[in-house]
Amino acid sequence: MVASKRAKRAKRITIADVAREAGASVATVSRVLNGVDTVAPGLAERVRSAMDDLGYRPSAAAQGLARGRSGTIGVLVPDLANPYFHDIIKALSAVARSAGGRVLVMDSNEDPAVERELTEDLLRYADGLLLCSPRMPRADLAAMAGRGTPLLVTNRQVQGLALHSITVDFFRGIMALCGHLARLGHRRVLYLEGPRHAWANGERLRALSGAEAFGLDVVTLPCGSTTDEGYAVAPAALESGATAVIAYNDFVALGVLARFSELGVRVPDDISLTGFDEIDMARFAAPPLTTVAVPRDRLGQAAGEALGRIMAGGEDIEPETIPVELRVRSSTGALS
Repeated sequence: MVASKRAKRAKRITIADVAREAGASVATVSRVLNGVDTVAPGLAERVRSAMDDLGYRPSAAAQGLARGRSGTIGVLVPDLANPYFHDIIKALSAVARSAGGRVLVMDSNEDPAVERELTEDLLRYADGLLLCSPRMPRADLAAMAGRGTPLLVTNRQVQGLALHSITVDFFRGIMALCGHLARLGHRRVLYLEGPRHAWANGERLRALSGAEAFGLDVVTLPCGSTTDEGYAVAPAALESGATAVIAYNDFVALGVLARFSELGVRVPDDISLTGFDEIDMARFAAPPLTTVAVPRDRLGQAAGEALGRIMAGGEDIEPETIPVELRVRSSTGALS
């Protein structure tokens, strides 16, 4: 019975089968597969016809080894649990797939110390590298940029370091939140800080340093980027005396919101709360979150297209800044 089942399985077509069908050598078939133009046109056409007739599909890995490139883009993210990065990777993958490429992803788990090692691992298999919101020290980033490998960085800029980069306009997003809260009559605002090494957190803090222009007194509290961290810091947020809270992202805001509910704190009647990023859950919260929408699909598509140009030898890749949009919902209200 086992032998019968095995006999029914489709035989795996090899390059030798194609060579026999086309009446050519294995070396000739290999040259056709790898795009070498020294094969006579008629013979090359016979080889391609044989591949079609037999249903032969070459190994992408083997072709990559033969050509010295794989068509693979390596992507490093700080936290795969965050759907912010899911959306970027999905859009990037669509761009790569349309060009016949693939995407390989690694997660640093918000640990700057391992990013360099993970990047080195990715470069063993990838022809180009996308670093999403990297936390690694400047020296490590400079070393990666100096290797000559096609490299693109999102949401990180380093003064004095020439990098191909695409960033989100976090600064304007925070300024929009400040203006919104000021118009509602708030004066004392608490910011729940994100990961210490995150450039995005630095940009938020930079924007908040100018909040006095809106008549706001901003205080900060270390937090993080997860729902659990938002939940844990909520009691301290209440003790700050702020009438409004700006969370680093929507995840943090959802954690704060859950703990406030348990404590009997009404949002926005007792305190206003905002997030940032516009994840899908933000508009389904109770109450729905005021937040700043980041077009992550656009960011991923732009990153894929720019990295493709860099991998093709392009040098004139201009830095790009992705705009954001304020989304006002029921979690913010006028100061009573």
